[in-house]
Amino acid sequence: MSIITGRKNVEAVYANAAERGWVIPCFCSENLTTTEAIFIAASDFANENGYASVPVTIGMTVQYSHRTQAKFYTRTEQWDIGLRLFRADIGVLADAFPNVDVLVHLDHIQYDLDSELLNWDLSDFSSIMFDASATHLERNIELTADYVARMGHKIFIEGACDEIVDATGTVHNKITDPDTAENYIKMTGVDMIVANLGTEHRASGKELTYHGDVARQIKSRIGSKIVLHGASSVPNHQIADLYQDGICKVNIWTALERDSMPDMFEFLVKNASKAAGPERVAKLIEEGWLTPKCDTGDRPSLSAFTQVAAGKPVFEKMRAIVRSYFDLWYKN
Repeated sequence: MSIITGRKNVEAVYANAAERGWVIPCFCSENLTTTEAIFIAASDFANENGYASVPVTIGMTVQYSHRTQAKFYTRTEQWDIGLRLFRADIGVLADAFPNVDVLVHLDHIQYDLDSELLNWDLSDFSSIMFDASATHLERNIELTADYVARMGHKIFIEGACDEIVDATGTVHNKITDPDTAENYIKMTGVDMIVANLGTEHRASGKELTYHGDVARQIKSRIGSKIVLHGASSVPNHQIADLYQDGICKVNIWTALERDSMPDMFEFLVKNASKAAGPERVAKLIEEGWLTPKCDTGDRPSLSAFTQVAAGKPVFEKMRAIVRSYFDLWYKN
């Protein structure tokens, strides 16, 4: 297989991962560079470890107000064009990397803002997070259960009983209560549940704490059906043995962008004259933004001023980050 669609096929991927004790990473993407880095890292991992194929989930948010990734995938800023381009890119890359089994995930799909998408033919996608978590719990359960009743026979569905907030504000996630998690999954019929376990979205660093003890309590109630969002907010050593805690899927995005941009920044500073030209560099030195060391006297060069050149450090770092998560969760 290459792109995994159809409910039974997706179930089979998760069942196989469970037998191996693997946690399937879900890397969200809002540009082709990220999408390619995910594919190539996964393919490299499969080749180097002797696997015929390895599974990976590639996701995208659509009109989720905290981060509208489909909109950012294209300069048109139209979510539907961005989503179609994202899916088309995955199709082309899946043909190029047949040792990567791709689950295409629709992440944080809002029950109200994404109502148009929710009525699409979603057969080209593998799974969806139906997100009504911003409503009160009873309404969340009602909306999610209705969607599962309508679409659960067609697509793998993830839900969240508690709202997930950003690490950028003063409000922090409320840790999910095991009783609430158990009741939510029973009442809605979702395949997986996002639990708040101390991690948060869009953290500027890895300074939060993952609560594995709570995850294990939830696992004792619902089995290994827990999804962890916000993995970028904690150090990797905290989340090295997630499957034993009942985690079957982990979402990652912030780390890919946050930890790769410094590499591009360093490249451009060290190649300032080649990237921007000596006149612009001299101006920035005069204004105090750069030091005289940046004035190398070099003329603009294709080796530095193209998006291909400047984007390479980002790609390489993203590739390394993705690979690190495979090494973390796909143990022999």
